[in-house]
Parts: sequence; structure tokens; C-alpha cells
Amino acid sequence: MTPNPRSTLAMLAVVGVVSLSAALCARAASPNPATGTRGMVASANREATEAGVEILKRGGNAIDAAVAVGYALGVGDPYHSGIGGGGSMLVRLASGEVHALDFREMAPRAVDRDMYLREGRVVPGLSTDGALSVAVPGLVAGYDEALRRFGTMSRKTVLAPAIRLAERGALVTPYYTTIVRDKRVQDLFRRFPESHIFLPGGRPPAIGDRLVQKNLAKSYRLIAERGPDAFYRGEIAEAIVRSIQAHGGLMTRDDLAGYQVKVDRAPVRGAYRGFEIVSVPPPFSGGHVIQILNILEGYDVAKLGRGSSEPIHLAAEAMKRAYADHAEFMGDPDFVAVPVAWLVSKSYAGELRKGISPAQATPEVKSGKPGLPGGTSHFSIADRWGNVVAVTQTIDTHFGSGLVAQGTGIVLNNEMDDFTTAPGVPNAFGLLGGAANAIAPGKRPVSSMAPTIVFKDGRPRLAVGCAGGSRIITGVAAALVNVLDFGMTVQEAVDFPRHHSQGSALWVERDVPEDVRTALIARGHLVEERGAWNQCQAISVDPTTGRPFGAADRRQQGAASGF
Repeated sequence: MTPNPRSTLAMLAVVGVVSLSAALCARAASPNPATGTRGMVASANREATEAGVEILKRGGNAIDAAVAVGYALGVGDPYHSGIGGGGSMLVRLASGEVHALDFREMAPRAVDRDMYLREGRVVPGLSTDGALSVAVPGLVAGYDEALRRFGTMSRKTVLAPAIRLAERGALVTPYYTTIVRDKRVQDLFRRFPESHIFLPGGRPPAIGDRLVQKNLAKSYRLIAERGPDAFYRGEIAEAIVRSIQAHGGLMTRDDLAGYQVKVDRAPVRGAYRGFEIVSVPPPFSGGHVIQILNILEGYDVAKLGRGSSEPIHLAAEAMKRAYADHAEFMGDPDFVAVPVAWLVSKSYAGELRKGISPAQATPEVKSGKPGLPGGTSHFSIADRWGNVVAVTQTIDTHFGSGLVAQGTGIVLNNEMDDFTTAPGVPNAFGLLGGAANAIAPGKRPVSSMAPTIVFKDGRPRLAVGCAGGSRIITGVAAALVNVLDFGMTVQEAVDFPRHHSQGSALWVERDVPEDVRTALIARGHLVEERGAWNQCQAISVDPTTGRPFGAADRRQQGAASGF
């Protein structure tokens, strides 16, 4: 092992799906990863990353910086995440303790399992658009709990960068302009006038403009001064409920006041080629990341050749089986018993492996087909003391429900769609669910989020997570395969083309070479060529020097920065 950032233990990768020659070209085109000596932040938005680095430079720890980044993303990344949604946080403290915080959204008390059915049929759009799709947000409560338990700074201090950003305006990126021109987003904007804040002057802002969000700055200032009560019991709560009920929704002030963060969920743990993998438990999907790795551990993936069709085939077969189990067993552990220990066991992986042919794709495994783009954002942070944080936050699909709480600037989620709306009916991401994920009052819907930290000899080496709805699970799993099997730098890995299968088609990015696609088709895969469908952010820590390296996904113009 050496402190070189290109060494295996100082690297992180995200899915490799190109031929070996193309992979080497992609590697050569990638810049070096961001470096630092005392801290690293990698997020989907440059100004959010800067907010986290500012807090680290002022002496804050990784948890302080995480709260700063999370709120700043709500300004610069409003189509993916914000305080109108929820998330999950995996924290590795310098003491060695690992904690998983669950601030997933919860169903309002007035819901019922058939609320999206009319005459026995699911009404299209009812669970994804508008007031009936909104679940009780958890982000504000989650960040306050994290700051109280593990942070060192005040709310006012860590929210200050986000407040400044909202007041002066976040820089409009090419990615932003692409999303606001999407037909579904345009339809939502026409339906809900409050969302017009994202179209100043009635049209998409130009690249390089600044999107000023005065109402969001006001909301942040109230939270900084009064804490979660401002959001869950005060005037923000009143505005949220008033806006939801005006559009026919079910949420009440009692729903908001009754929200609770789950701080006692034990992280899921696994092992891959001598490394410990730690991720978030149900209702999140860290266990399915481990399940995929367990299946792949039975093959010499590295020997098969990075980017060749063989490891992609095996990964796709492992993915199919994980998604079938996801549909069958996943639910809120407060409501159903999820057999986590069995799902992540090596023995069960061995049984699943027996059904995989190295030469032929398995006929469709029961699951869904990928659907809408995800409104989710991930970031990873390491500080000088050894604290490492991986956070994924979401409002579900782009701009969530489309509903903005009047006068607050807060985009409200559409997480109710992540429940099983009816047996055999996929959600917006093509995921099927069973009775374990049926709608119920106070229940948390299943989530694909999987922020993950990798350890060697008890020391953190990697932190990774992805956005992209159902594609998160495969993105994180393949990231870990690439770092431990194929050895790329962080930035090379994040730039690398991706693939995904959740039981039907095998998605590959458009730059996958023809020979690889042809070989996969010959094995029986239904290959569909797609553009980018998710984004990943990652950091690694050199085992010798403790020096952090970081990379943000260039598909979304993110940024990694250290100091």
C-alpha cells in the first residue's frame, strides 16, 4: 500500500461497463481527484461543496459540514432534494462508532392502502404529482438530531452559508436548465403557480444566472433561530399544511408535529474481499448492495477484465435477484419483519449464485422496469479527526410533487409513490412492492438510498452514495466492485460509464462499445442504450497518510474540494 492517490485503497469507482480499451481511454481522460490534507467534501453542487468546506475550515467536524451541505443543496439542487423531503445518514465517528440516522418521510395519518385506486385501478399521476403524493418531511428533524448528537456548531453557524446562497442566488448550471425544460416538470410548473419561482420571468433562467430564493432564505433563518419547531409546529408548518390542503391533500399540523427521527436502527454490515461494508438498514437499501456484492464475491471479477461483457453479465444477474428480494421483503421495520440477516448472508448468496449461468441471462426475474428520473442527491464528507459521513437526501422525482409551500420556497416531496400503490403496479422508478410496503398511517416507504462506508482493519477507506431512484442500489454496489476489484482513482471511477438491471432490461450508457453490447445480447440480455440516469459522489482516505481524495459526478456538474 502507498499514499499514491491511484493506489487501490485510495480509490473509489462507479460502475464500469465499457470494453477494456475504451475503459483505459476513459481513465486517461479523467482529471486527478480532488485532494486535501484536513478534510474533503464531494457533493452534486459546487456551491454546496463550498459551504461544507467553509464549515470545515472554521473548525467544524464532518457532521457540522454535512448539515451545511444538506441545506445548501436545497438551494442549489432544488430539483433533487431539500427540506421538503427526507433522507438517511451514515456516520462514522472518530471514536470508531457507526450510526445510521433514518429521517425518511412518513405517511400522514389519514391515508389508506387503496387511496390511489378508483374503481380498482391506480389513477396515473395521483401518487406522483400534487398534494396527495406528499409524505411528512423528515430532513429538518434529521439534521437537527445529527447536529445535536454528533456536531460541534450551532444551527445558526451551519445554516449561514445556505442562507447567504439563497439570498444572493445559486448559480444556474446546464443541468438545471435541462431539468426545468422536461415535459413533466413543465406540466407541474403550470399546475402549481408557487413553483414559478424556478422560472423567473416565466422562462428557464440562462446558464450562469443566479436563482434568488428569498422565501427559502426566510424559512432557513426561522429554522436557524427556532430549530425544528419552526418547521414542524410554527409558521412553516402552517404554510405547508395550508398549501397541501388547498390542493386536496391529507396532511395536518398533527402529522408534522408527530414526525420522529429514527436513531436506533443498526447499520447493516457485510464483507467483500477482506473489506467491511457498512450501509443503512431498512427501509433503506444498503442490505441489497451487500447482497449483490455477496453474489459477485464468488467470481474472480477482476480476472474477467474491467469493462468486458463477462463481469457486466454477472453483475446484472446479481442485480436481478437483489431487486426480486427487494420487491418481496422490503418494508418499514416498525411495521413488518424484514429478514435482513438472511438477505445479507453468504449462504443465501451462494444459493442465489447456483441459479446464475456464466453464459446465459436468466429469464426475467420478477421486478419492475426503471422509470422517471430521481430527485435525489448524495454527498460524502471526511474531516481531519477521522469522522466520515455519507448522506443521501431526496424529494423523490424531479421537483417532487411539484407543489411549493406558499411563501416558504420549500419544494414538497412525492414520496408516497414509494409505497406499493397496488399489487403488481410499479412505482415511478419501476419498482414493484408487496404487502410489506403497503400504505399505512405513520409508515415510512421503502427507499433505494444506500449511503455506504467501507472499512479495512477498522479504519474508513471509502464513502460513497448515488442518486437516481432505483438505480442507486446498482450504482453503489458497482462502485465498490470497481474500487476493490478494478482499481481506478476516485474521479476516473465516477466518470466511468454505468449499467443497471432490476429484473427486465439491462440499461447501459450510450458510450458502451458495440462489441460489449453485442456480447451481452448474445447472452440473452435485453440491452437498452440510455443516457446518464444517476449521479454519484465519493471520497476515499489513504490508509497510510490519512489524506482524503474526492470526486463529484461530472454528469451533474458537481464538485469535490478539500483543504
